[in-house]
Amino acid sequence: MGSWNEILEEIKTNNNNVDLVRRTYLKKLSNHTGRNTILYYSGWLEKPQMPGTDITDLDMPGFMTTVNKLNKSQGVDIILHSPGGDPTATEHIVNYLHSVFNNDVRVIVPHMAMSAGTMFACAAKEIIMGKQSCLGPVDPQFGGIPAFNIIEEFKNAKKELTDNPQSSEYWRQLLSKYPAAFLYRVFDAMKLSKILVQEWLEKYMFKDENKTNIIKEIVKKLNMNAKSHARHFSLQYCIDMGLKIVRLEDDAILQDLVLSIYHASTITISSTRAIKLIENQEGRALIRQI
Repeated sequence: MGSWNEILEEIKTNNNNVDLVRRTYLKKLSNHTGRNTILYYSGWLEKPQMPGTDITDLDMPGFMTTVNKLNKSQGVDIILHSPGGDPTATEHIVNYLHSVFNNDVRVIVPHMAMSAGTMFACAAKEIIMGKQSCLGPVDPQFGGIPAFNIIEEFKNAKKELTDNPQSSEYWRQLLSKYPAAFLYRVFDAMKLSKILVQEWLEKYMFKDENKTNIIKEIVKKLNMNAKSHARHFSLQYCIDMGLKIVRLEDDAILQDLVLSIYHASTITISSTRAIKLIENQEGRALIRQI
């Protein structure tokens, strides 16, 4: 497979034109699968705490740009690397892609698709993952803070104030960072995440299949925070929970092309001002920068 070092050397031999190398592999992947390919790569790992790396409504113009002029009858593969983000923005993007490509959407996870990224993956007819890939719990985040943690903080405040009323000033200051009625918004977002995942599994991954029990079990496991929103659900764990997973390693050429794109993307983010790449096999792209 194309390792990080090999891709870096290839970029150097092409006059450090990282865009050329990345786009060359995107085109090769599309030719190999016979399908459209859209890369959605967030630089949250290379540039932690950088605003704009999560899924938001600002991503829609990028998808509109990359979808433009593609042969819609070929379907689309989304190469997805994301920490997650806004469930409602994710819903909008998912609905858009399915309407454009007549529900022929696959998701390829070269490394991580977490939170709303996992929700996105569950809206595919199948998910392609490697041994290094992972999904995660789907409870939403607010400003990088998992909803589960926010709820626990309010629970702790309630208990502490009951047991120790003198702590009221401490909790007043601590909880003042949240706007009025914020907790209700958190509960609503958690409910929406669960509803969307179940709806998408029924509508796309298990369409016309009587898999009610499997879908319920998947939703249950994806909503189990297990005290860590950052928990990594491995390839085998995702298979065992019942998701339709295709092993990346089953196609050596596919594996080489996907990981070459991934490594080229990590180098792009690390060596430029880019924080997010949304790009298709024809080189049409929206690249967000700092």
